[in-house]
Amino acid sequence: MAALIVFPAIDLKNGEVVRLAEGDMDRATVYGDDPAAQAMAFAEQGAEYLHVVDLDGAFAGTSVNGDAVRAIVERFPGHVQLGGGIRTRDSVERWFDLGVSRVVIGTAALEDPDFVRGAARDFPGGIVVAVDAKDGMVATKGWADVSTTSATDLARRFEDAGVASLLFTDVGRDGLLKGCNVEATVDLARSVDIPVIASGGVKGIAEIHVLALHTQDGVEGVITGRALYDGRLDLAAALNVAAAA
Repeated sequence: MAALIVFPAIDLKNGEVVRLAEGDMDRATVYGDDPAAQAMAFAEQGAEYLHVVDLDGAFAGTSVNGDAVRAIVERFPGHVQLGGGIRTRDSVERWFDLGVSRVVIGTAALEDPDFVRGAARDFPGGIVVAVDAKDGMVATKGWADVSTTSATDLARRFEDAGVASLLFTDVGRDGLLKGCNVEATVDLARSVDIPVIASGGVKGIAEIHVLALHTQDGVEGVITGRALYDGRLDLAAALNVAAAA
């Protein structure tokens, strides 16, 4: 059984490290103005993986915080997973060329699945499909729009596409420290043959313990942001729990 991967999150808005509440850009808390330094701080605590989101890019549909992302990639010694506004083949190739390990595609997965399938075929192990859900339905465009497609239905469309993972976020919990929706995450992981990364609302070490017990069900990792920044979750302790399980 593989160890659970813990992804510390760095969300970028106007070049700063922030956390949003429920994906609302007007409800942003700023945690720093040096994203690369934050990446190094996570590395020093033992992180080998990092989850980076260009929030402005998610709304604009194209890279906005590119300079900050490049600085993170240059300084972080591990693997960087990047999402936010990546909706074209050129942008996928550009990020891989710059050293990003995995690219997260959300809106385009719903609107242009053939693009995602092609990218997954040409970049094996490099494409993650974001399944962002509000009340079980897929949300797109920085979570501003809610579709009529269920999270499970979207996930199953890529069952045979060769995507590396599904990134499942319960939007209603994100950034609120309400607790990760472990039940929905595990249900999704059991319903598809693609590994699932949990995201949204992690509030403490207890969820790391529980999620680590479900790696055999297909839960690959967990993303945590605000709990780390607010001091509710110690990254080194979370990494130890994930590895021990």
